Amino acid sequence: MTDTRNSKKLFIKTYGCQMNVYDSQRMADVLGPVGYSMTDRPDDADMVILNTCHIREKASEKVYSEVGRLRKMKEEKAESGDRMLIAVAGCVAQAEGEEIMARAPAVDMVFGPQTYHRLPQMIAEANRAAGIKVLDTDFPVEEKFDHLPEESNHEGVSAFLTVQEGCDKFCTYCVVPYTRGAEASRAAAPVMEEARRMVAAGIREITLLGQNVNAYHGEAADGSEWGLGRLIRELAEIDGLDRIRYTTSYPSEVDEELISAHRDVPQLMPYLHLPVQSGSDKILEAMNRRHTAAEYLELVDKLREARPDLALSSDFIVGFPGETDKDFADTLSIINKVGYDAGAFSFKFSPRPGTPAAAVETQVPEEVKTERLKGVQQLLEAQQAAFNASMPGQTLPVLFEKAGREPGQLVGRSPYLQPVHIFGPERLIGRIIDCNITGNEGHSLFGEPVMTGVEAGETERKRAYA
Repeated sequence: MTDTRNSKKLFIKTYGCQMNVYDSQRMADVLGPVGYSMTDRPDDADMVILNTCHIREKASEKVYSEVGRLRKMKEEKAESGDRMLIAVAGCVAQAEGEEIMARAPAVDMVFGPQTYHRLPQMIAEANRAAGIKVLDTDFPVEEKFDHLPEESNHEGVSAFLTVQEGCDKFCTYCVVPYTRGAEASRAAAPVMEEARRMVAAGIREITLLGQNVNAYHGEAADGSEWGLGRLIRELAEIDGLDRIRYTTSYPSEVDEELISAHRDVPQLMPYLHLPVQSGSDKILEAMNRRHTAAEYLELVDKLREARPDLALSSDFIVGFPGETDKDFADTLSIINKVGYDAGAFSFKFSPRPGTPAAAVETQVPEEVKTERLKGVQQLLEAQQAAFNASMPGQTLPVLFEKAGREPGQLVGRSPYLQPVHIFGPERLIGRIIDCNITGNEGHSLFGEPVMTGVEAGETERKRAYA
């Protein structure tokens, strides 16, 4: 229960991946019982947390720019006798904590992604006297999830659930092993309990999260070990949990148990984010990716054999050090062979300080990276556009999440994560409704609900989305 006697306002700005979105929600859950309630205005906040991501280019500079804006708000509040705490959390905090403290005096607290369960103690320390700074970027021995509150204030019908953190793969371009630590999986029982609480609170769709989510190996109550496929099968038995997704996958750790879950579990959506990064074996080896292009294609064939309606998305890095025109052509080739119906994320290589790839001398010129990125994105966008254009005339089950921008409009998600817009009553929010798809525009679909069977076409069944 929130302590309302000393109610304070909390603003959290989240950068980057879905795991950061989950972490931000759990920070809010941790601070609720000590008197903090959320606000959507930083100038109204008693505490502002920047939950940062270190993956993208110039991530650190974006943080300092944001702190500069917040510093002015902090000074204005101080002039009126109020105080604003500024905290930097997440992966930039983990990687550059001491530098942030030195460069940004307005920041009161810096803490890494493994420590946010200790937020109340950090705030108490920061409030003990003016000028006290708190830096906590240790990787604690204790399991942070054991110290988080069971109750959550999450709103909506879809939610993230972290089951695995950290990475042992050490891709040469990536800072995650240094900022999130070694791979660790949550025990199966608390994951199942958190999922049950989510469903009891109205969640209909859960996305399982992990830096390498299919490296999940959670200990079960009987001492055995569950892989991700087993976890998905057990979650599917929760009454009321209608959709299951997971991200992000590491190709070489997609095992037969997980492939069979795609075949057998109707709640597991026919959408998979499966990062390949490059189509060139030479570049994959330089990246320290543990698969070849041929192995990746073989895995795609197995997955599509198990689930013929599976749509794939991926990640691509262009301009990796040493990438030649031939290597880039191999990347275009694998995109054409796979067909990424659900789109993909593509980026120019940008050196991350402290990673092996940053020190390689054969850096690709910026103008070449720009041109290659344009080529990759055009091909990927054409594939996704063709997939979306094939939807009109089909009937898809849609989970409606919220009201749309126009009066009477609702917005939901297809099994392939496409936004679907219809006009219908608000009572459809939170329901899965069969919809006739009538059109598409950009990445969005438009449709009409099938008004047969249960009221408003609500489908409360467990079947394959074919």
